[in-house]
Amino acid sequence: MEQASREIHLMGTIIRLQITAATPEPLLDEMVRRLKLYEHRFSANADTSELMAVTHQAGIKPVAVAPELYDLIKIGYHYSVATDSKLNIAIGPLVQTWRIGFTDAKLPSPAEIKQALAKIDPHKILLDDAAHTVFLQEKGMALDLGALAKGYIADLLITYLKQQGVTSALVNLGGNVVTLGPMLQHTDHQWRIGIQDPQRPRGYYKTVVRVQNKSVVTSGIYERSLTVDQHTYHHILDPQTGYPLATDLASLTIISDRSLTGELWTTRLFGQPRQKIMAKLAELPEIEGIVITKTGEVYSSMTHEL
Repeated sequence: MEQASREIHLMGTIIRLQITAATPEPLLDEMVRRLKLYEHRFSANADTSELMAVTHQAGIKPVAVAPELYDLIKIGYHYSVATDSKLNIAIGPLVQTWRIGFTDAKLPSPAEIKQALAKIDPHKILLDDAAHTVFLQEKGMALDLGALAKGYIADLLITYLKQQGVTSALVNLGGNVVTLGPMLQHTDHQWRIGIQDPQRPRGYYKTVVRVQNKSVVTSGIYERSLTVDQHTYHHILDPQTGYPLATDLASLTIISDRSLTGELWTTRLFGQPRQKIMAKLAELPEIEGIVITKTGEVYSSMTHEL
């Protein structure tokens, strides 16, 4: 068996792939091919993506989409219309109004925010399971799957590796890490995943977790921001107010079996008080979590950090 790795720049981040297999290079080639396909399929920023085709036809007509895209939109819709959900896949107009993380980011006027908020009702997404079509009922609506896509894609890649008989792998999509099987270089066969210190440059870790066959998803306010008149605005927007989410959290990490589960829970829990998040984690045996506050305090439901 041979270990091989690959590093590419896609989806606005550095992606790192590592697998152990008899002939790993062809598998890595196929993973890169699929990643490029998924980026084209799920992007809310590429004008020619399959997702943007739905946005371009908002208020005009339904659009038939690929099964994987339909599946993710349907999952996102389900959680977007749930009571008190922080997830809203119809948030595209608001994201594009702020553009935080892009070179043309700006502080919108209250009127611009109000205008965007009027177009982010997820109940106006119509899905047809038989035809696999998606219809945004109002012109100006736009889908954004950024809160879910990386987790969904990471799970698809792990499924592919399992189908190919791979038993040891790491998929790192930047803030979204999935491990498959044992880490062969360690005697305990556990992968070490660093949790970024929000107050320091990338690569400095606040803590490290040991996992196997788990996903580690981190969402934080430190990754992308906009500073205007000495006030900093982070990129996690509140679909109720139209402004960045008010929170005492710097980051939230969810450890789960599937990466999409981690994406869903970081979105659902981020912005809630730290005490409420920890109480929820205690109720949910299928996930674990680590909270890092703006003041640098670490709270964890895990028992096996390093």
